[in-house]
Amino acid sequence: MKLAATAHQRTIDVDISSNEFWAKSFDERDDSFARLRRDAPVSWHPPTEFPFPHEETGFWAVVRNDDINVVSRQTQRFGSGYGVSLDPMPFELLRAASFFLTMDDPEHARYRALVSAAFTPRQVKLIDDQIRSAAGEIIGDLVGAGHVDFIEHCASRLPMRTIADMMGVPESERVAAARAGDAVIGRSDPEFGDPTDPIRVITDAISYLHALGADLAHHRRAHPADDLLTNLVQAEVDGQRLTDADIGSFMVLFTVAGNDTTRNTTALTLMAFDKNPDQRAYLLERFDERIMPAVDEFIRHGSPVMQFTRTALIDTELGGQQIAQGDKVCVFYCSGNRDESVFDRPAVFDVSRAKNPHVGFGGGGPHFCIGVGLAKSQLRALFGELLTRVPNIEVGDPEFAVGNFIRVINRLPVHVP
Repeated sequence: MKLAATAHQRTIDVDISSNEFWAKSFDERDDSFARLRRDAPVSWHPPTEFPFPHEETGFWAVVRNDDINVVSRQTQRFGSGYGVSLDPMPFELLRAASFFLTMDDPEHARYRALVSAAFTPRQVKLIDDQIRSAAGEIIGDLVGAGHVDFIEHCASRLPMRTIADMMGVPESERVAAARAGDAVIGRSDPEFGDPTDPIRVITDAISYLHALGADLAHHRRAHPADDLLTNLVQAEVDGQRLTDADIGSFMVLFTVAGNDTTRNTTALTLMAFDKNPDQRAYLLERFDERIMPAVDEFIRHGSPVMQFTRTALIDTELGGQQIAQGDKVCVFYCSGNRDESVFDRPAVFDVSRAKNPHVGFGGGGPHFCIGVGLAKSQLRALFGELLTRVPNIEVGDPEFAVGNFIRVINRLPVHVP
């Protein structure tokens, strides 16, 4: 399906396409999104500055919380099967990086059911126990560390260790797997490769992760163990099973989605607590009672996943705009999570929010994040340790990567007495 502009475009002089825009701070970008929420909640914009030949003419930006939910849930109008990337990437490469994220039902439902079947109650409890144990060990290593990078010494460790434990990744490959995931997400940042040749950077990283996952799956078929990977290779729904190649694709998705999102939420939340010590005190007063609602605020305020796209499957209307079949439609979660019509004082970090209908896990519908429970378990365990065992951590200035998908922090200097 070719992406093209409609005859009923609504344009507005607000830049959200350029690399210059995405190099700005979150608050500066939200000034632009706030104007769009107010004046043009559905508006047409030129393609992003992605150095790859393409025929795309632009995309519709959807910036209000309610409209994001509509696009996410009404899958007869807006589909994922033609791609989910704001950048105009080759579809074959996008599918390789996204697995069932770039599928519509019934194909999507079939693969999601197979993956979900692996998360048995026994396996979920085992993973939760592993997460709590790992969080305690990671924070134990942080105590008294002095001047260190919080990303390297804490935030990046738990999500990647969790994924590696679940998928049976050997110690010798864990650093390389984490770096490959970084390369897929941070492809426009020089730290992770050549920004003038992002396709090669992405392709190399995806190929490595895919081969790693497929090899591990092949080994597990012959040598089952008490882990998620064994459940994945043995899962069966309506007579169908996942192939080694399918599990290789899942490995790519899991490493990118399960690693970068939790890692950056952890760092962003530490920064938020540093600026709002009253919120830390409030949470610690009744941690067990308050932590799960607080985690939703971690996600809303941090908005680690900033956007996803859909494709209009029919001629339709949204926000007063006529959208043609084949148009790219981008839902900006980072904007929906700051929607003034939904959230009181949306820029404020408030872990006591009684109502928090954020869209940080995808706005509902069949593509609602399958890893919600895993992410919440990690954040609960890590902050239960972090806020009590290193109460006097001093937080420096973060170094952000430039990108329009994940809100990536490359480094966050801290001092841990």
